[in-house]
Amino acid sequence: MALLRTLTQQRAELEKEWVRWTTRSHTATRSTPETPLLRTEVAQSWRRCLHTVDPGCTGAPGLDDVSDRWAASPLRAPITQLGDQLRGIAEDAGFVAAVTDNDGTIVWTCGDRVIRREGESVNFAPGGCWDETHMGTNGLALALHTDRPVTVFSAEHLVAVLHGWVCYSAPVHGPDGRRLGVLDLSSRWERSHPAIMTSVRALVTAAETLLRAAGPGPEPGIRLECLGTARLLRDGRPIPLPPRQLEILTLLALEPHGYTPEQLHAAVYGDRPVSASTLKADVSHLRRATGGEIANRRYALTGPLSCDAVDLLAAIESRDTGAAVWLYRGPLLPGSDTPGVAEWRDYLDVGLRNAVLASDRPEHAVTFGEKAPGDVEVHEHALRLLAPADSRRALVAARLHAALRG
Repeated sequence: MALLRTLTQQRAELEKEWVRWTTRSHTATRSTPETPLLRTEVAQSWRRCLHTVDPGCTGAPGLDDVSDRWAASPLRAPITQLGDQLRGIAEDAGFVAAVTDNDGTIVWTCGDRVIRREGESVNFAPGGCWDETHMGTNGLALALHTDRPVTVFSAEHLVAVLHGWVCYSAPVHGPDGRRLGVLDLSSRWERSHPAIMTSVRALVTAAETLLRAAGPGPEPGIRLECLGTARLLRDGRPIPLPPRQLEILTLLALEPHGYTPEQLHAAVYGDRPVSASTLKADVSHLRRATGGEIANRRYALTGPLSCDAVDLLAAIESRDTGAAVWLYRGPLLPGSDTPGVAEWRDYLDVGLRNAVLASDRPEHAVTFGEKAPGDVEVHEHALRLLAPADSRRALVAARLHAALRG
């Protein structure tokens, strides 16, 4: 009963703030919320949406048929595997579960029959378009925009017809870190409870684990893996190479314009007295291993070769921190003391670390912290970003304690 009284008071105060924002036309009157209950991310969303979305609209626009979208969705397999669990949680709690694609269109739902019918009255159903452009501030849209788990309660929704609802939403990411869509549990506002978000997070983690376990089939062509490991694959099968040649291939992959023989010699051997013929012999062996796709006079790759470190570099340089964190499996060729490799290793690690520390998404710091257990600053950053009730705080606090003791 105490929780319900608190929710009722919260709803009433948010409703007053919503009326203030939606009935005044001057932008300045919306710049500072009058109640601390209006969270910054919600106020920012209202500012984005009030110019384009009518708070008095009665439901989401929709597509007639999304069966093709659902059939093609990478989320279909894991959600189907988790279907019984999702239905059980949603029906037991009196919620409806929904999955969207990356555009915010609902492609799948299940859950309590009564709540599903109520949701269908506002097109919270397959085909409904729930991004900010179409439906303003709501859980699905905000999770898509911020790319992190969110709760949107009652009058935090921009559209008035949704004030009777609460939404718990979280994005789902693929093994490469790219967002694939959103998983949501929604119901009437009086059923709000922090435990629902814990369930959503657990379901998202389960879906992402299934996606990683399934993985793609063997990648055709030549693939160099050098983050936290060192191996060369052709059509998914390993090609045995000595460590020195893997180091040379890594340097060539990361430097598409290649090296003069003198530059590559310095990058590989530094000041050590190693003859030029030794480098030539290693490059000749690499040519045979890669099908002859290394240029002669200036050492450079001339054929297609995919590389996890190159993918990571591209993600860092494009400021796609989510993808970079997911791609990072450890330091570049961790056992190598080759000067050129050591330089690239520092460049990648520092670039990713700086991106994580600049990010306001706690999952970036939590995930990166697993690969950098001794980095006190990363763990402290994660704790600053995690909500007080977030179950991940205990894990991060343990990592920080171990790092400080080390």
